[in-house]
Amino acid sequence: MSEVTAFMLVKTTPEWLGLTVEQRVESFKTEILPVIESKVKGVRSRFFDTEFYSARVTDVWVWEAEDHHSYQSLIEALRETPFWDRYFEVVDLLVGVENAYAANYGLDAYASVNV
Repeated sequence: MSEVTAFMLVKTTPEWLGLTVEQRVESFKTEILPVIESKVKGVRSRFFDTEFYSARVTDVWVWEAEDHHSYQSLIEALRETPFWDRYFEVVDLLVGVENAYAANYGLDAYASVNV
């Protein structure tokens, strides 16, 4: 389980949409990932397309970090790449700690279900 989970709501920019799919993949592999990999440890991500259902955001990135420092390092790294405000507008960041309420009161995590 991660210590910090961040839901990054983003909207693609015209510059990103103007790239071909191949150019997008190449840009991500050469301009964004190397910066993250060189500066950030203890973070993993998942990606969700939302443009089918929302006009406000086109994608949601879920970042799971082992601690607050790792998450903060991720944000600093992303800001040094074209990801931040060039290819994507960061609409909102929703950061939380899973089941913090239960942990703070010594309770079982009743909101999580294993299936």
